[in-house]
Amino acid sequence: METLDISYVDIGDDFLTAKMPVTPKVHQPDGVLHGGAMVALAESVGSAASYVFLNTDDFYIRGIEIAANHVKSIKEGNVLAKATFIHKGRTTQLWSIKITDENDRLISIVKLTTIALPKK
Repeated sequence: METLDISYVDIGDDFLTAKMPVTPKVHQPDGVLHGGAMVALAESVGSAASYVFLNTDDFYIRGIEIAANHVKSIKEGNVLAKATFIHKGRTTQLWSIKITDENDRLISIVKLTTIALPKK
């Protein structure tokens, strides 16, 4: 979280939003936001949302699959990642994480699957 300067900026009944600055520290060699940094942002906000919206007193939350489609490049500014439930099961959860720029232009769309494992 600190390495990528990710911060949580909004929460609602069914979503969590995080922000990450686009700086040279998260650029590819040609100066655009690295896809891996976007995936790290998406998994961070999706996993955090699982902790917020699920019973973590009795369960550990783990990511088990992630898939990303990057649709637009960005060189500077901030990106926002909003995680919302697609499926909220007792064992597995499916998240949609929409990454946009500050003008709400789609940069990437990510699907994250998490699993709730019982604490023993």
